[in-house]
Amino acid sequence: MRQLGYVFAGLLFLSFQAGACGSKASSVTQDTVTIQKQVFPFPTIPSTLTEPEARKSYLLTHYWERFDFADTTLVDNRDVTEQGFVNFIALLVDGTTSEELTRESLKNWCTGFIAKDHARRVLMKTADDYLYNPNSPFYNEGLYGVYLETLLDVLPTDDVQRSTYNFRLKLVKRNNPGDRATDFTYYLPDGNRCTLAATPVKGDRLLLVFYDPECESCHAVLGQMTASAALAKAVQTGRISVLAIYTEGNEEVWRKALPDMPEGWTIGADHEAVKTGTLYDLKAMPSLYLLDGQKKVLLKDAAFEEISRFLEL
Repeated sequence: MRQLGYVFAGLLFLSFQAGACGSKASSVTQDTVTIQKQVFPFPTIPSTLTEPEARKSYLLTHYWERFDFADTTLVDNRDVTEQGFVNFIALLVDGTTSEELTRESLKNWCTGFIAKDHARRVLMKTADDYLYNPNSPFYNEGLYGVYLETLLDVLPTDDVQRSTYNFRLKLVKRNNPGDRATDFTYYLPDGNRCTLAATPVKGDRLLLVFYDPECESCHAVLGQMTASAALAKAVQTGRISVLAIYTEGNEEVWRKALPDMPEGWTIGADHEAVKTGTLYDLKAMPSLYLLDGQKKVLLKDAAFEEISRFLEL
Protein backbone atom coordinates (compact mmCIF):
# COMPACT_ATOMS: atom_id res chain seq x y z
CA MET A 1 0.00 0.00 0.00
CA ARG A 2 1.21 3.50 -0.80
CA GLN A 3 0.81 4.73 2.75
CA LEU A 4 3.71 2.55 3.87
CA GLY A 5 5.96 4.87 1.91
CA TYR A 6 5.52 7.39 4.69
CA VAL A 7 6.65 5.01 7.39
CA PHE A 8 10.29 5.12 8.45
CA ALA A 9 11.93 1.78 9.19
CA GLY A 10 13.20 2.73 12.65
CA LEU A 11 15.25 0.29 14.69
CA LEU A 12 14.29 -0.58 18.25
CA PHE A 13 16.88 0.79 20.67
CA LEU A 14 15.68 -1.40 23.54
CA SER A 15 17.30 -4.82 23.49
CA PHE A 16 15.14 -7.87 23.00
CA GLN A 17 15.32 -10.67 25.51
CA ALA A 18 17.05 -13.73 24.16
CA GLY A 19 14.68 -16.58 23.31
CA ALA A 20 14.81 -19.82 25.25
CA CYS A 21 16.74 -22.63 23.61
CA GLY A 22 16.30 -26.39 23.82
CA SER A 23 16.36 -29.60 21.85
CA LYS A 24 12.61 -29.62 21.25
CA ALA A 25 12.67 -26.21 19.60
CA SER A 26 15.53 -27.20 17.34
CA SER A 27 13.57 -30.18 16.02
CA VAL A 28 10.77 -28.01 14.66
CA THR A 29 11.17 -27.08 11.00
CA GLN A 30 9.33 -24.85 8.58
CA ASP A 31 7.95 -28.02 6.98
CA THR A 32 5.88 -28.78 10.06
CA VAL A 33 5.08 -25.32 11.40
CA THR A 34 4.09 -22.11 9.63
CA ILE A 35 4.72 -19.02 11.72
CA GLN A 36 2.65 -15.97 10.94
CA LYS A 37 4.36 -12.81 12.08
CA GLN A 38 2.09 -10.05 13.30
CA VAL A 39 2.51 -6.68 11.69
CA PHE A 40 1.31 -3.26 12.73
CA PRO A 41 -2.27 -2.64 11.53
CA PHE A 42 -1.75 0.52 9.50
CA PRO A 43 -4.87 2.41 8.46
CA THR A 44 -5.99 2.22 4.84
CA ILE A 45 -5.72 5.65 3.27
CA PRO A 46 -8.69 6.49 1.00
CA SER A 47 -7.75 6.43 -2.66
CA THR A 48 -9.47 9.80 -3.06
CA LEU A 49 -6.60 11.39 -1.12
CA THR A 50 -3.86 11.92 -3.67
CA GLU A 51 -1.81 14.80 -2.28
CA PRO A 52 1.12 13.70 -0.08
CA GLU A 53 0.23 16.14 2.71
CA ALA A 54 -3.36 14.96 2.82
CA ARG A 55 -2.31 11.30 2.84
CA LYS A 56 0.19 11.90 5.61
CA SER A 57 -2.37 13.82 7.65
CA TYR A 58 -4.85 10.97 7.33
CA LEU A 59 -2.21 8.39 8.21
CA LEU A 60 -1.17 10.22 11.37
CA THR A 61 -4.64 11.05 12.65
CA HIS A 62 -5.85 7.48 12.04
CA TYR A 63 -2.53 5.77 12.80
CA TRP A 64 -3.71 3.83 15.88
CA GLU A 65 -7.31 3.38 14.80
CA ARG A 66 -7.00 -0.34 13.97
CA PHE A 67 -4.71 -1.14 16.90
CA ASP A 68 -6.57 -3.12 19.58
CA PHE A 69 -5.41 -1.58 22.87
CA ALA A 70 -7.45 -4.16 24.80
CA ASP A 71 -5.42 -7.03 23.33
CA THR A 72 -2.69 -7.52 25.94
CA THR A 73 -0.84 -10.04 23.76
CA LEU A 74 -0.68 -7.53 20.93
CA VAL A 75 0.39 -4.72 23.26
CA ASP A 76 3.20 -6.90 24.63
CA ASN A 77 4.42 -7.81 21.16
CA ARG A 78 7.40 -5.48 20.87
CA ASP A 79 7.87 -6.22 17.16
CA VAL A 80 4.47 -4.69 16.55
CA THR A 81 3.87 -2.13 19.29
CA GLU A 82 7.33 -0.60 19.67
CA GLN A 83 8.13 -0.65 15.97
CA GLY A 84 4.77 0.96 15.31
CA PHE A 85 5.56 3.63 17.89
CA VAL A 86 9.00 4.30 16.40
CA ASN A 87 7.50 4.79 12.94
CA PHE A 88 4.81 7.03 14.45
CA ILE A 89 7.23 9.39 16.18
CA ALA A 90 9.54 9.41 13.15
CA LEU A 91 6.67 10.86 11.13
CA LEU A 92 5.94 13.43 13.82
CA VAL A 93 9.51 14.76 13.80
CA ASP A 94 10.31 14.56 10.10
CA GLY A 95 10.30 18.35 9.81
CA THR A 96 7.10 18.61 7.78
CA THR A 97 4.47 17.88 10.44
CA SER A 98 2.67 20.88 11.90
CA GLU A 99 2.27 21.28 15.64
CA GLU A 100 -1.50 21.10 15.22
CA LEU A 101 -1.28 17.75 13.45
CA THR A 102 1.25 16.49 16.00
CA ARG A 103 -1.04 17.35 18.90
CA GLU A 104 -4.10 15.84 17.24
CA SER A 105 -2.24 12.62 16.44
CA LEU A 106 -0.85 12.32 19.96
CA LYS A 107 -4.28 13.00 21.45
CA ASN A 108 -5.86 10.24 19.36
CA TRP A 109 -3.13 7.85 20.52
CA CYS A 110 -3.43 8.76 24.21
CA THR A 111 -7.22 8.60 24.08
CA GLY A 112 -6.97 5.12 22.59
CA PHE A 113 -4.90 3.58 25.38
CA ILE A 114 -5.89 5.63 28.41
CA ALA A 115 -8.89 3.48 29.39
CA LYS A 116 -7.01 0.19 29.01
CA ASP A 117 -4.91 -0.34 32.13
CA HIS A 118 -2.31 -2.67 30.63
CA ALA A 119 -1.91 -0.67 27.43
CA ARG A 120 -1.65 2.53 29.43
CA ARG A 121 1.22 1.18 31.55
CA VAL A 122 3.11 -0.27 28.60
CA LEU A 123 2.69 2.67 26.22
CA MET A 124 3.36 5.39 28.78
CA LYS A 125 6.60 3.59 29.65
CA THR A 126 7.40 3.24 25.94
CA ALA A 127 7.05 7.00 25.44
CA ASP A 128 9.23 7.66 28.50
CA ASP A 129 11.93 5.23 27.34
CA TYR A 130 12.09 6.43 23.76
CA LEU A 131 11.54 10.19 24.08
CA TYR A 132 12.85 11.08 27.54
CA ASN A 133 15.75 8.68 28.06
CA PRO A 134 18.90 10.62 27.05
CA ASN A 135 20.52 7.34 25.94
CA SER A 136 17.75 6.68 23.41
CA PRO A 137 18.56 7.44 19.76
CA PHE A 138 15.01 8.81 19.57
CA TYR A 139 15.43 11.18 22.54
CA ASN A 140 13.36 14.27 21.81
CA GLU A 141 12.47 16.51 24.72
CA GLY A 142 10.41 18.85 22.56
CA LEU A 143 8.09 16.10 21.35
CA TYR A 144 8.04 14.60 24.82
CA GLY A 145 6.78 17.90 26.23
CA VAL A 146 3.92 18.01 23.71
CA TYR A 147 3.12 14.40 24.56
CA LEU A 148 3.03 15.21 28.29
CA GLU A 149 0.64 18.10 27.73
CA THR A 150 -1.60 15.83 25.67
CA LEU A 151 -1.39 12.98 28.18
CA LEU A 152 -2.29 15.19 31.13
CA ASP A 153 -5.39 16.37 29.27
CA VAL A 154 -6.76 12.81 29.15
CA LEU A 155 -5.17 11.19 32.20
CA PRO A 156 -7.74 10.60 34.99
CA THR A 157 -7.55 13.18 37.77
CA ASP A 158 -7.00 10.47 40.38
CA ASP A 159 -4.16 8.75 38.52
CA VAL A 160 -1.14 8.44 40.82
CA GLN A 161 1.23 9.36 38.00
CA ARG A 162 -0.26 12.79 37.37
CA SER A 163 2.04 14.49 39.88
CA THR A 164 5.11 12.83 38.36
CA TYR A 165 4.22 13.92 34.84
CA ASN A 166 3.22 17.43 35.94
CA PHE A 167 6.60 17.78 37.64
CA ARG A 168 8.40 16.41 34.59
CA LEU A 169 6.54 18.78 32.28
CA LYS A 170 7.72 21.74 34.36
CA LEU A 171 11.31 20.54 33.99
CA VAL A 172 10.95 20.01 30.25
CA LYS A 173 9.66 23.57 29.82
CA ARG A 174 12.60 25.13 31.68
CA ASN A 175 15.85 26.38 30.16
CA ASN A 176 14.95 25.74 26.55
CA PRO A 177 16.83 27.40 23.66
CA GLY A 178 15.90 31.08 23.59
CA ASP A 179 15.08 31.16 27.32
CA ARG A 180 17.24 32.96 29.83
CA ALA A 181 18.94 30.26 31.90
CA THR A 182 17.60 29.93 35.43
CA ASP A 183 19.83 31.77 37.85
CA PHE A 184 21.41 30.04 40.85
CA THR A 185 24.06 30.66 43.48
CA TYR A 186 27.36 28.81 43.58
CA TYR A 187 30.56 29.00 45.62
CA LEU A 188 34.15 29.08 44.42
CA PRO A 189 36.92 27.03 46.05
CA ASP A 190 38.01 30.10 48.04
CA GLY A 191 34.51 30.42 49.48
CA ASN A 192 33.41 33.44 47.46
CA ARG A 193 29.74 33.47 46.54
CA CYS A 194 28.67 33.99 42.91
CA THR A 195 25.58 33.72 40.75
CA LEU A 196 25.15 32.48 37.20
CA ALA A 197 23.64 35.81 36.19
CA ALA A 198 26.72 37.71 37.37
CA THR A 199 29.28 35.30 35.94
CA PRO A 200 31.52 37.09 33.40
CA VAL A 201 31.55 35.63 29.91
CA LYS A 202 34.27 35.86 27.29
CA GLY A 203 33.54 35.61 23.59
CA ASP A 204 29.76 35.79 24.19
CA ARG A 205 29.71 32.04 24.89
CA LEU A 206 29.44 30.24 28.21
CA LEU A 207 29.60 26.46 28.47
CA LEU A 208 27.73 25.49 31.64
CA VAL A 209 28.62 22.04 32.93
CA PHE A 210 26.80 20.30 35.78
CA TYR A 211 28.93 17.42 36.98
CA ASP A 212 29.71 14.94 39.74
CA PRO A 213 33.30 13.58 40.06
CA GLU A 214 31.91 10.27 41.32
CA CYS A 215 29.75 9.82 38.21
CA GLU A 216 31.23 7.32 35.74
CA SER A 217 29.78 9.02 32.66
CA CYS A 218 31.09 12.36 33.97
CA HIS A 219 34.59 10.93 33.98
CA ALA A 220 34.23 9.95 30.33
CA VAL A 221 32.77 13.25 29.10
CA LEU A 222 35.05 15.45 31.21
CA GLY A 223 37.98 13.39 29.98
CA GLN A 224 36.87 14.04 26.40
CA MET A 225 36.55 17.77 27.10
CA THR A 226 39.92 17.90 28.86
CA ALA A 227 41.56 16.17 25.90
CA SER A 228 40.05 18.63 23.42
CA ALA A 229 42.86 20.90 22.25
CA ALA A 230 40.29 23.00 20.37
CA LEU A 231 38.29 23.68 23.53
CA ALA A 232 41.43 24.45 25.50
CA LYS A 233 42.54 26.94 22.83
CA ALA A 234 39.08 28.54 22.72
CA VAL A 235 39.20 29.04 26.50
CA GLN A 236 42.77 30.34 26.41
CA THR A 237 42.07 32.83 23.60
CA GLY A 238 38.84 34.08 25.18
CA ARG A 239 36.43 32.68 22.61
CA ILE A 240 34.46 30.90 25.32
CA SER A 241 34.17 30.63 29.10
CA VAL A 242 33.49 27.37 30.93
CA LEU A 243 31.64 27.17 34.25
CA ALA A 244 31.58 23.72 35.87
CA ILE A 245 29.21 23.26 38.81
CA TYR A 246 29.33 20.38 41.26
CA THR A 247 25.71 19.61 42.13
CA GLU A 248 26.09 17.13 45.00
CA GLY A 249 26.62 17.90 48.67
CA ASN A 250 29.93 16.26 49.50
CA GLU A 251 32.45 19.10 49.65
CA GLU A 252 35.31 16.71 50.41
CA VAL A 253 34.68 14.81 47.17
CA TRP A 254 34.46 18.07 45.23
CA ARG A 255 37.70 19.52 46.62
CA LYS A 256 39.58 16.27 46.14
CA ALA A 257 38.74 16.33 42.42
CA LEU A 258 39.56 20.01 41.85
CA PRO A 259 43.17 19.36 40.65
CA ASP A 260 41.78 17.18 37.85
CA MET A 261 39.68 19.97 36.35
CA PRO A 262 41.03 21.76 33.24
CA GLU A 263 42.97 24.98 33.53
CA GLY A 264 41.03 28.12 32.71
CA TRP A 265 37.65 26.80 33.79
CA THR A 266 35.65 28.37 36.61
CA ILE A 267 34.81 25.63 39.09
CA GLY A 268 32.04 25.98 41.64
CA ALA A 269 29.76 24.05 43.96
CA ASP A 270 26.10 24.97 44.32
CA HIS A 271 25.51 23.26 47.69
CA GLU A 272 22.75 21.22 45.99
CA ALA A 273 20.68 24.31 45.15
CA VAL A 274 20.07 23.20 41.55
CA LYS A 275 19.08 19.68 42.51
CA THR A 276 16.88 20.44 45.52
CA GLY A 277 15.23 23.36 43.74
CA THR A 278 14.83 21.31 40.52
CA LEU A 279 16.13 24.35 38.65
CA TYR A 280 17.57 22.23 35.84
CA ASP A 281 16.73 18.74 34.61
CA LEU A 282 19.67 16.63 35.76
CA LYS A 283 18.31 13.24 34.72
CA ALA A 284 21.71 12.38 33.27
CA MET A 285 25.15 13.60 34.23
CA PRO A 286 27.09 15.48 33.12
CA SER A 287 24.56 17.95 31.77
CA LEU A 288 25.91 20.56 29.34
CA TYR A 289 24.26 23.84 28.38
CA LEU A 290 25.66 26.38 25.93
CA LEU A 291 24.68 29.96 26.79
CA ASP A 292 25.40 33.34 25.25
CA GLY A 293 26.80 36.33 27.12
CA GLN A 294 23.33 37.32 28.35
CA LYS A 295 22.82 33.80 29.71
CA LYS A 296 20.29 32.86 27.08
CA VAL A 297 20.24 29.16 26.24
CA LEU A 298 21.65 28.21 22.84
CA LEU A 299 21.88 24.45 23.36
CA LYS A 300 20.12 22.52 26.11
CA ASP A 301 21.49 19.35 27.72
CA ALA A 302 23.61 18.76 24.62
CA ALA A 303 26.37 16.27 23.92
CA PHE A 304 29.88 17.70 23.78
CA GLU A 305 30.10 16.71 20.11
CA GLU A 306 27.03 18.84 19.34
CA ILE A 307 28.48 21.79 21.23
CA SER A 308 31.80 21.40 19.43
CA ARG A 309 30.05 21.48 16.05
CA PHE A 310 28.04 24.54 17.06
CA LEU A 311 31.19 26.36 18.14
CA GLU A 312 33.19 24.97 15.20
CA LEU A 313 35.84 23.71 17.59
